[in-house]
Amino acid sequence: MKPIRIITPGFELRGEIDDYTSMWFTSSWHGIGQLELRINRYKKHVEHLVKNNLIMVNAQKVYIIKHREIELDENGKATENWVIKALQLKIITGQRITVPPTTTAYDNKQGNAETVMKHYVIRNLTNAPDPKRNIDLLSIAQQMNRGPSVSWQSRFKNLAEELADISLNSGIGWDVTLDIQNKKWLFDVYVGRDLTAGQSLLPPVIFSPQFDSLQSLHYSESELNYKNAAYVGGQGEGIDRRIIELGSETGLTRHEVFIDARDVEEKDENDQPLPEAQIISTLTERGQQKLQEFLQEEYLEGQILTKSPFTYEEDYDLGDIATIQNKSWGVTMDARLTEVKEIYETSGFKLEATFGNDRPTLIKKIKQELSQISGEVRK
Repeated sequence: MKPIRIITPGFELRGEIDDYTSMWFTSSWHGIGQLELRINRYKKHVEHLVKNNLIMVNAQKVYIIKHREIELDENGKATENWVIKALQLKIITGQRITVPPTTTAYDNKQGNAETVMKHYVIRNLTNAPDPKRNIDLLSIAQQMNRGPSVSWQSRFKNLAEELADISLNSGIGWDVTLDIQNKKWLFDVYVGRDLTAGQSLLPPVIFSPQFDSLQSLHYSESELNYKNAAYVGGQGEGIDRRIIELGSETGLTRHEVFIDARDVEEKDENDQPLPEAQIISTLTERGQQKLQEFLQEEYLEGQILTKSPFTYEEDYDLGDIATIQNKSWGVTMDARLTEVKEIYETSGFKLEATFGNDRPTLIKKIKQELSQISGEVRK
């Protein structure tokens, strides 16, 4: 079994464990991965599997314990197992909301995606105006100006959800890992590689049953959540409300949604009107950002063959864009590897992967439906 280390938040080693019953964990490019460990309570070092201690698979894969439970049945000690549940260390960003400056209604930031993401982490976790909001263990990795240009507004939003949204819109990943040498938690962003069949700079990675690299594949094509045109509503009421239109599709191929952007300001911090072109640009970017939540039409989930021509974390890794193919289905798709699940059991090891955005959950669908509510005042 794969050994794991138990350490305190302050980097004190409490023990190493490799005789657990089972363990699986996910690493997520855009969101928050999780870990579940099952282990007999009488095993060595189990007493250190407590809330807020860290489970370290390696310095890049770190999970903070948030839940544990145990049951006793008629079999006694043999089945008296702890179930430990932990989340990727970057969940600490979910402990903060984005508090805007006192001089403006929103915390506005424009720049490359890395700059924008690190701006919100710095303002709310490492150098907040209110020092009690800071986490001293956390530091920010060197700025490298990665990712496409992003213009973002935030006001009292959950920081982890904002980072996930910026990640989805820009394509760059993010994480909190361990800087063991300096005994710090390190926030940074990441850019995946293009390993698709159509490029020639790097050896391509093709996941396909025909190439003995994919054991199973689940594919779905859906328009249940699909929108490609938007009416974005800014400030104002009734016929005086500012509305812009996005999307050029026509007829049966056009799928519309209303996006409420009433919070987009039309005056600066000095209460002076902003240029109309700037307002329209901000509304356009807001609409494009929201449309990204509705553009996922194809979903691919698969179990990668553990013994295949490609080695995980060497030939390909989380965040890379690969080609997924099943010739007998007529499906070929270039997609980012957005989540990897590693499963360790007595029967062996296996990998499961999600390519592209995962299928929307019921909660996600409800949030998307609520975000469409226009806020129009009926007269």
